[in-house]
Amino acid sequence: MDWNILFLLNSILLGVGLAMDAFSLSIANGLNETKMKKNRMCLIAGVYGLFQFAMPMIGWFCVHTILEYFVMFSRFIPWIALILLSWIGGKMIIEAFKTPSSSDESLVEETLCNREKLTFSVLILQGIATSIDALSVGFTISDYDFLQALICSVIICTVTFAICIFGLILGKKIGDHIKSKASILGGLILIGIGIEIFAEAFV
Repeated sequence: MDWNILFLLNSILLGVGLAMDAFSLSIANGLNETKMKKNRMCLIAGVYGLFQFAMPMIGWFCVHTILEYFVMFSRFIPWIALILLSWIGGKMIIEAFKTPSSSDESLVEETLCNREKLTFSVLILQGIATSIDALSVGFTISDYDFLQALICSVIICTVTFAICIFGLILGKKIGDHIKSKASILGGLILIGIGIEIFAEAFV
């Protein structure tokens, strides 16, 4: 493909499409951690962006090197995403039901503030789960040379970062209003993303 406005537009649209799962996940994380600080938001969005950058590049390399094995592995992608996101989402829902349901507002508020935060290991799992389907983008950009594939992946990363920051902000604002139900909703969103990725593979 030539270097032109169409290349840029295609890369941006590809980034928007790939970022939707990460956007939903960002809302879920914002719901679960309404007091999240800016540097933590940047870390979370940055990890999602990094994986959305890495997966298309890995896919591009696989298409140009070990295509046969890549096609075999791609069959397991929906299962991996479903299992990871269902596990993480289920854990969030279980944690939510540990929150006191009593009328003591101060006790509820304290429990919500002490709710388990997103750990780095879980963040990495989330990043993998929401970006693993982007491996197939290696087919989409297989006609690009290395530099074009790299620039396209950088644009996807940048778009994902911006969209995820917006998702985290949105989740925090919603979470402030629904309080104890935030983790349940967040967990359901994660499970829903996993089911959606799984279902799309068989449509």
